Amino acid sequence: MAAGKDYYELLGVSKTATPKEIKAAYRRLARKYHPDVNPNDKVSEERFKEVSQAYEVLSDPEKRKKYDAYGAHWESMGAGGGPGGGSGGFTFRPGGDTSQEFDIGNLFGDLFGGSRPGAGAPGGWGGFTTERRGPRQGEALQYEIEVSLEEAFNGGERRFTITAQDNCPTCHGSGAEPGAKMETCSQCRGSGRGRGLGGFSLGGDVCPRCQGKGQVPSQECHTCRGNGRVERPRAVTVTIPKGVSDGNKLRIAGQGNPGVSGGTAGDLYLVVKLRSHPLFERRGDDLYVDLPVTFAEAALGAEVQVPTVTGKVTVKVPAGVQSGQQIRLGGQGMPRRGGGNGDLYARVKVTVPRNLSDEERRLVEELGRLRSENPRERILTGR
Repeated sequence: MAAGKDYYELLGVSKTATPKEIKAAYRRLARKYHPDVNPNDKVSEERFKEVSQAYEVLSDPEKRKKYDAYGAHWESMGAGGGPGGGSGGFTFRPGGDTSQEFDIGNLFGDLFGGSRPGAGAPGGWGGFTTERRGPRQGEALQYEIEVSLEEAFNGGERRFTITAQDNCPTCHGSGAEPGAKMETCSQCRGSGRGRGLGGFSLGGDVCPRCQGKGQVPSQECHTCRGNGRVERPRAVTVTIPKGVSDGNKLRIAGQGNPGVSGGTAGDLYLVVKLRSHPLFERRGDDLYVDLPVTFAEAALGAEVQVPTVTGKVTVKVPAGVQSGQQIRLGGQGMPRRGGGNGDLYARVKVTVPRNLSDEERRLVEELGRLRSENPRERILTGR
């Protein structure tokens, strides 16, 4: 591997480096050159082997002492170190020599998310593997669902169609042509995890060939081409709760993607998108609506009709009401989850008449002469 190369230079540390500095340097380089990070990169693969061998020697006090004394010929000066195994169970054997073993199982568990070393792992450099995965729940799906204000107010059921993955009707999810046998996946060696050189896995990566099953068919299903799944439309019924808001998620159990190796299906999540309404504006559990009134109704007061989600109601407009003032209609808003309803606020909009007749103009002019007030006095004088 790294024969003839200086182990300190390979790790980028000085000859006086502490064990902590050596370990930190190795962790950094192992992440950089790990085969799973650099698939099919022979240069990185060789570099990874070199830094691993350098760390195997320099992290062992006895081996490091011999290396410092004899350099590249340290191994010929006597067998170093006892048999490995240790708590991690992963042994590194330089050049296939079984007399020198180094336990780095715990180190790789730290580096790559706690991957579990397996005793007697099949083949590979070092035999580091992960536990074979059994049944897995299918992936969750998420869609957006547009909901009208009336639906959000009343609640109820909605039936619609989504296009999603489903188990193949020919192979029933196995990926195998009917009658074909299942074989151990050659890429992950049955672990179901993504593996590179020697079977190392980065965290929970799923093997891309067997999709985490650990097995592949000897002959792929002609319908799904071995995937075990097909895309097809699916009818879904969802219950829309009263008072649902924009951004709420509605969960439908078991309507996501199918599970793997007999696992349960994932869930379907519907994200509510509240459709805008031509009349009502929603703020939380309250609703707002514009209420146009005439000049006479605003000046003299009147009883007028106001629209609500469920119909029309009559309210009293107080005399002298101004544009922008709000009239509260208690309990006419959206349903609350804890019970009851929010309120409806009617925002008064005083309308100004256009195209006055001669008589109307005369009367308005007369009113202007009778009313000597200046509504702008406060903003002009600051009083």
